[in-house]
Amino acid sequence: MASEQGQTTQRDGQLIDLTVVKQRLRQQPGLHLSLIGSLVVLALPVIMTVLMSTQPSTEISSSTLAGIGSEGLSNYQQVLFDANFATYLVNSLIMALAIAVGKVGIALLAALALVYYDLPFKRLILLFILFTLALPVPVRIVPMYEIMVSLNWENSMLGLVVPYFASATSVLLLRQHFRSISDSMVESAKLDGVSPLKFLVYVLIPMSKSMIAGLFTIAFIWGWNQYLWPLIIINDQSKQVLQVGLAQLNPTAGEALWGLIMAGAVITLLIPMVLMLALREPLLDTVSMQTK
Repeated sequence: MASEQGQTTQRDGQLIDLTVVKQRLRQQPGLHLSLIGSLVVLALPVIMTVLMSTQPSTEISSSTLAGIGSEGLSNYQQVLFDANFATYLVNSLIMALAIAVGKVGIALLAALALVYYDLPFKRLILLFILFTLALPVPVRIVPMYEIMVSLNWENSMLGLVVPYFASATSVLLLRQHFRSISDSMVESAKLDGVSPLKFLVYVLIPMSKSMIAGLFTIAFIWGWNQYLWPLIIINDQSKQVLQVGLAQLNPTAGEALWGLIMAGAVITLLIPMVLMLALREPLLDTVSMQTK
């Protein structure tokens, strides 16, 4: 009876929720219609991209985007195997994972040092980290390239990912998060003889799973979308990434093969979209903290 009552209560709760939703819809129909319209407008480019990815150039030129095109999945097959997108996909996945793991790992160690170590000139170090936020990536391209060449890391995965391991934003967010942890917990760990690294692994990381997941998602998507640096540092096509491969689908002369380009765009969107859906809650928490 208890389980039946629980189900009844749960169903009653759902009915009450639906009633409240219907009442709000009746009270503010204009607001909800505008929200639905905004969602449709935001989703329309993605829907059109998916439809165009199944069509040949002739159908796209004639603006017949009413449904699935006659090409079906042949555009995807051609892009993946003839245009070498399968290799680019693997390279992009390795690059984005390496950048995300490197950014989060170094940020954890840096935040640990800034919060729990008595470092000389700690404020000056923090100001230097803040100063790096004012340097855009194009300004750092030439010195980064010279360093990679001097290390013989050009045209390699190391040269592709190592320059992007440091992240001032991740360090600052984790620093603020670590500072919010109770001092009594830190003092108890010191009295028990827990080393800083053990404190990081067994206390800080379990208490920061949501923050770490959000930072990992942001770093992964940021690394996945890199175009300029891979274009400069990688010369071998077998080591190139998706963003550069997508740009190469557009011919320098002649009519653009929009069906193939749209199929490549859909393939490029898939993995970041799946990751964002899987980690949407920690991502939203991290973004909301970043805006505060």
